[in-house]
Amino acid sequence: MKKRNISPTLSLIILSLILVFTSCKNEAKKTNNKEVAKTAYANDVIPFFDHWKLILGDGSNAGIINNFENKDYFYTTNDGTTNWVVFKSPNGGDTHGTSNNTRTELAQTKKWYPKTANDKLTATLKVMNVSATGDARVAASHSVVVGQIHSADKHENEPLKIFYKKFPGHTKGSVFWHYEINTAGDDNSGRWDYSTAVWGNDFSIVGTEANTSPEEPKEGIELGEAFSYEIEVKNGIMTLKFMSDGHETKTFTKNLIKSEYTTTADIPEQTKNLFVPIGQDGVEREEAYTGEGCFFKLGCYNQTNGKSPEVNKNWCSGAETHDGDIIKQYADGNYAEVWFKTGSISVSDNAVSNEGYFTKND
Repeated sequence: MKKRNISPTLSLIILSLILVFTSCKNEAKKTNNKEVAKTAYANDVIPFFDHWKLILGDGSNAGIINNFENKDYFYTTNDGTTNWVVFKSPNGGDTHGTSNNTRTELAQTKKWYPKTANDKLTATLKVMNVSATGDARVAASHSVVVGQIHSADKHENEPLKIFYKKFPGHTKGSVFWHYEINTAGDDNSGRWDYSTAVWGNDFSIVGTEANTSPEEPKEGIELGEAFSYEIEVKNGIMTLKFMSDGHETKTFTKNLIKSEYTTTADIPEQTKNLFVPIGQDGVEREEAYTGEGCFFKLGCYNQTNGKSPEVNKNWCSGAETHDGDIIKQYADGNYAEVWFKTGSISVSDNAVSNEGYFTKND
């Protein structure tokens, strides 16, 4: 067969076409990568924000926050494959209501009553940071609350708080949940929490010295490791489910309308060790949270603060706050940060407006 020669002009045209095609292909690839990395508003990532008002880490109420961001406390990011909603809160700053702790947290706009409830909250998240400082002997140090049920009425106590806690120097942290008694009578100073471990330890495991961490939990969750929770309250019973790849799924139930802590003899040993020595030795009303409007919370409620442990050895961490300067706190790790990937909320027909809670606390 006779070999055909390609003219220099034709070769140049072919080479040019190849270069143009390759360039277009690379440009399309760059564009696609850019689209993957592009972030959006929080309501584009998790479309459920009509049900919430957002409390920011400076104590302000941002209201219903569709198409909203605040680069200090609440925004979206991408981890290379997935968009996440970021909640961030320093150790020190202005707080919401009567709390000693800062929070960037959603609060449900409606409240429901445990006895007639059929309400549910789910979330998938990962904790990215807890405070670098804090007295290790204080149970709340180095922890953050990522989900709650809160009462809107009377004492405004909390039948549920879901914690993540990791000590400095540890790779793994603990996930645990709290039930706070709805204290009998008008004096709420005797209230206390009971803590239940999910993965790792419960709230009561603390260091022996201010800068000495306890033993690292063997079955804990690392920073940046995703886990999910489901909270359902139906006909007075709270059911909790916790899930994470590589960890045992855990389920718990708690009666919210009939107390198991109505006498001094009912106070559990954990409470006797943690709370009774500081005068928090109350008992619960027999009907627990019956008749009180309750609502969900979700986000980053930083449990580490700058108050002296001498005020309260369970809740006052003595951590670094740089006098409320968030730039300095964020620079040296004195903050909590939680990323949420998914979330859903189911609200029963019996739910009513929760505006009274915000009026009292904003």
